[in-house]
Amino acid sequence: MPASNIEKEFASYVVELMQAMGPVRAKKMFGGYGVFLEELMFGLIADSVLYLKADKQTINEFTERSLHAFTYIRKGKEFKMSYFQAPEDALEDSEEMNIWANKAYAVALRAASKKHINTL
Repeated sequence: MPASNIEKEFASYVVELMQAMGPVRAKKMFGGYGVFLEELMFGLIADSVLYLKADKQTINEFTERSLHAFTYIRKGKEFKMSYFQAPEDALEDSEEMNIWANKAYAVALRAASKKHINTL
């Protein structure tokens, strides 16, 4: 399913909001967008909702705010990913977005580091 114009505009808005952290880009994926910095995906956009990557070090910051994980259904079964809704205030303030996006990018760096260590 192709991304709508609204989804494209939202992805452009999110990328612009995140530029303080570096050359962030959005790439079309699975009917939505992946959000990348330096080839590491740290966010995703689905149905005009931004989700940020989380791990055991950051997940409580999302759950304490009642922010939900990204889920999808495949073959009648629900799968939950380690991406959580971005806080609404981050979508309205570039400084707040910078804080949350950098946390998500740090999670992506930790995950990439673990993968690298496991391949040695």
